Amino acid sequence: MKQVILGRTGLKVNKLGLGGIPIQRVSEEQAAETVCYAVENGIDFIDTSRVYPTSEHKIGIALKQTDKPVVLATKSKERTASGIRSDIEISLRELQTDYIHIYQCHFIKENEYPEIISPGGALEGLLQAKKEGIIGHVGVTAHSLDMLDRVLEDGLFDTIMVCFSFMEPEAKNKIIPKALEKNIGVIAMKPMSGGVIEHPKPALKYALGQEGVLVLCGVESTTKFDQNWEIFSGDYQLDDEDKKIIDDIRKEYDKNFCRRCDYCQPCTEEIPIQMVLGVRSQAKRMGEQIFAKEPRKSMMEKARECSECGECMTRCPYELPIPELLKERIQWVDSL
Repeated sequence: MKQVILGRTGLKVNKLGLGGIPIQRVSEEQAAETVCYAVENGIDFIDTSRVYPTSEHKIGIALKQTDKPVVLATKSKERTASGIRSDIEISLRELQTDYIHIYQCHFIKENEYPEIISPGGALEGLLQAKKEGIIGHVGVTAHSLDMLDRVLEDGLFDTIMVCFSFMEPEAKNKIIPKALEKNIGVIAMKPMSGGVIEHPKPALKYALGQEGVLVLCGVESTTKFDQNWEIFSGDYQLDDEDKKIIDDIRKEYDKNFCRRCDYCQPCTEEIPIQMVLGVRSQAKRMGEQIFAKEPRKSMMEKARECSECGECMTRCPYELPIPELLKERIQWVDSL
C-alpha cells in the first residue's frame, strides 16, 4: 500500500485520505454508509472541520460502525485560545471520540496569523489541549502560499494543508519541498480544484504522484470512492490521454480560474474576491442552498458593491478580468 509519514507527527497513513465536505450533501444514512465503506476498504485518514455543519456528526456516526483504526483531523476558524477550546470540545462530541490526532487552524490569513500565535491565541489553546492529551498534533490550513511559507519559517505547527492540483501546481516548487525539509507534514487539499476538474484520473494521478504528500479527496457515494481508490491503487504515470485532458483544462480556465492566492487583496470595497469567484465550486461541494444563508448571503451582497476600480487586476498575477468575473458569478447565483 502507498503510504506517507506526516512529518514530525510520525503518523503513517495511506497517501489518499477522505475529505469531509461532500457528505454534507447527502442523507445521514448515505453519509455514514459511504464513510464506513471507505474505512472498511482502506481509508485510514479522514479530515473534516467545524465549518462543515453536519460533517463531523456524520463521520462520528460512521466510525461507530467500524473497528478499523482511523487518523482523525478536523479544523476550527476560531482565532483565540478560548474559542478554539470550545470548538475542540464540540468536535470531540460530534466525532464521538476522546482523541483527535490533528487539530488545525482553518483558512488562516496574513492579518490573523499574529493573533493566532500570540498569548491567548488559538495556538495556545491547541497546545494546552495537546498537553491534556485530547489532541495529538497541531496544524494550519491556508490558500495563500506566502502565508504557508511564513508558517514553515516559524515552525510552530506540525502539519500544513495546501491547495495542490494540476490547476494549482505552484506549491510543488515553493512549499512542499520546504515543508518536507523541515519535517512538517503536508496535506494536499482540492486535487480537483474544488470541483473545477471533472476528470478524477489525471487529477488524482497528478496529486498522488507528488512524493511525501497526503492527498484528500471527498466523496458522497461508495461508487465514487471505488473510482478514486482504483486510481490510488494504480500507476501515477500520466498517459497521453491524461496529458491532453490536463492541457485542455488549463487552456479553458487560463483567464477564468481563481487560484486563491489573495494577491488581489485588499479590495477597496472589502469584497472577498476569491470566495465570490469560487461560488460554483462551493455550490457543487456543499449545495446551492448555502447562498441563502450567512455568511455567503452577505458575501454576494458585498460583491454587488464592486466599483470596478480595477485595482485588483493590477495585482492579480494571472491577469484575470476580476470585475467581469464578479458580475458573471453574481448573475449565476441569482439564477439559482
